[in-house]
Amino acid sequence: MTMKVDVVSTERALWHGEASSVVVPAAGGDLGILTGREPVLAVLRPGTVRITPTSGAPVTIDVADGFVSVDQDVVTVVLESGNEPAALSRDEK
Repeated sequence: MTMKVDVVSTERALWHGEASSVVVPAAGGDLGILTGREPVLAVLRPGTVRITPTSGAPVTIDVADGFVSVDQDVVTVVLESGNEPAALSRDEK
């Protein structure tokens, strides 16, 4: 099973695709999101969003603030600002 993931900033779309897992820096600590997750809305703190796409290398996006919404295997990460996604090398996984 996969989730549809959108990461957007106020300026542009940063990443879109299907993923098997997403980890976001929620205000209370890192929040891991897998398929079948109950709906959640959480405020983000500075940190890194980590996405494991269904194909390709894992992706990271540094964030300053924003929020994440999860509902029925649809994950939306909304950021005030964010950098371009970076693919992790094999050594960083």
